[in-house]
Amino acid sequence: MPILVMKFGGTSVADLDKIRNAAEKVKREVDRGYKVIVIVSAMSGKTNELVGWVDQTSPLYDAREYDAVVSSGENVTAGLMALTLQEMDVPARSWQGWQVPVKTSAAHAAARIEEIPRDNLDAKFDEGMDVAVVAGFQGLSPEGRITTLGRGGSDTTAVAFAAAFTAERCDIYTDVDGVYTTDPRITSKARKLDKIAFEEMLELASLGAKVLQTRSVELAMRYKVRLRVLSSFEENTPDSGTLVCDEEEIMESNVVSGVAYSRDEAKMTLISVADRPGIAAAIFGPLSEAGVNVDMIVQNISEDGRTDMTFSCPTDQVKRAERAIKEAKEHGEINFQELVADTDVAKVSVVGIGMRSHAGVAARMFQALRDENINIRVITTSEIKISVLIERKYMELAVQALHDAFGLETAA
Repeated sequence: MPILVMKFGGTSVADLDKIRNAAEKVKREVDRGYKVIVIVSAMSGKTNELVGWVDQTSPLYDAREYDAVVSSGENVTAGLMALTLQEMDVPARSWQGWQVPVKTSAAHAAARIEEIPRDNLDAKFDEGMDVAVVAGFQGLSPEGRITTLGRGGSDTTAVAFAAAFTAERCDIYTDVDGVYTTDPRITSKARKLDKIAFEEMLELASLGAKVLQTRSVELAMRYKVRLRVLSSFEENTPDSGTLVCDEEEIMESNVVSGVAYSRDEAKMTLISVADRPGIAAAIFGPLSEAGVNVDMIVQNISEDGRTDMTFSCPTDQVKRAERAIKEAKEHGEINFQELVADTDVAKVSVVGIGMRSHAGVAARMFQALRDENINIRVITTSEIKISVLIERKYMELAVQALHDAFGLETAA
């Protein structure tokens, strides 16, 4: 009994016609001999509407009731999908997270999946059910309350089911036809990738690519779940979309696989901080406690025993970061001359597993930016990634220049 997991995002189930279109894709897989687990998101825009209702009702809401409300969008889609499949004579039924059950932690609005027992679904498959339509994004806490997994959680739900049921593959249906070398809206030369390694996809997702949720890629990499990203709105073949897989499955790849960007970045600098043991912990401890997502960090030490500490964070966390740093100063934990926030920057990154075995990637990247007269504010590197902060007005130019510099319009 081969099992396939198919996940449909909000734009893919936005109305009854789109639900029927998705159901037809599911039926084709059933006709090919698969038992199918379908994971559905709420219809497009519905989760935002539900969140808005909660905010209007109770600005300081109980997170448990928040989860009870916002999880309901997926329940509606699951029921409609099951009904549509039944009308096509496909044996199907809907499942809410607590019915499976999808066991999660108790961190409401940001729960993590801990276990998905197979018993209930396997029993129904044995009785003749061909399709289990499961509401994504939701689960059951140890206390028996409904939980949600955070935005984009349906991707994580799909990968978790694929791992639990040893699925042949997990197909993620969305409004794009695969993973591209960069955003096609920025450069027409962007090319769809046939395959991409888990590590590369994880870096791209964390650096701003919106195709897959970061947690879902982490889970897929851990359990070796083969992911395929493809369009809900096209006729697909077995070779359609982009396969996210283990590095060993990729025979040859470009040195750089993709260029990612994030325009909502801010650069914050603490000027003239005392250079002493523990100063980094004194700065970044309060930021962590305040929930600030720090990314790039650069320290410049001067001869007089003082240092400038620069870090980047999302623009919507700047005020939170400023408050945390100033409170730490008031409590005597740190001392600095000035805190400067620059919210007019963007992060541009190149990613590729080929960097491990090729020298000169950084030099080529910096040369391409220099040729366009783009100044680099901050640089960070890892084994398969180089990121820079630049002025936001140059972001699209930088993406285009780097895409050309690494020849990403052609396959390896």
